[in-house]
Amino acid sequence: MTIAAISFYLFAAALLVGGLFTVISRNPVHSVLWLILSFVSAAGLFVLLGAEFVAMLLIIVYVGAVAVLFLFVVMMLDVDFAELKAEMAKYMPLALLIGVILLMQFGIAFGNWQVADGAEAARRAVTPEGVKNTAALGLLLYDQYFILFQLAGLILLVAMVGAIVLTLRHREGVKRQDVLAQMYRDPAKAMELKDVRPGQGL
Repeated sequence: MTIAAISFYLFAAALLVGGLFTVISRNPVHSVLWLILSFVSAAGLFVLLGAEFVAMLLIIVYVGAVAVLFLFVVMMLDVDFAELKAEMAKYMPLALLIGVILLMQFGIAFGNWQVADGAEAARRAVTPEGVKNTAALGLLLYDQYFILFQLAGLILLVAMVGAIVLTLRHREGVKRQDVLAQMYRDPAKAMELKDVRPGQGL
């Protein structure tokens, strides 16, 4: 058995165990930590497949941002998970039915899975000879699909600005910082000396 095969079985086992304990763990903090283990294991599998860029995205985006955000939210919010689980128990039969249907669909899909004859040749035609996976992806995005890639970034930027504008509300009675008023204030008017006598207040 080669080192690649041993690594595959280790990463696959860690991924399955992490996914299982993410669902069944009673402590939500432990669930997030198991989820991080699942992401790292999936990234290892992507590295074995030669998709280094996707593996790094999984580590940076999901582990470095999403999972850490989940962890902070779970640790900072005082959520009564016992009450949530009691509410979820009512929908358990429906969830099991949906799960069985999904498993049947996966079984039908994998049972009829066939590899096309020209799939491997088409895959090799996309990646030039001697070019790594990440470099080939960069050449593809910034050469053939440069305009579409920039337009996708522009759409995301507009969506982010729109979300900020829609949620930014000026409420009355809330004191806000006025930077210009602080910069142009007159020190002679801003400060006032009081002669406080002993035993008396202001």
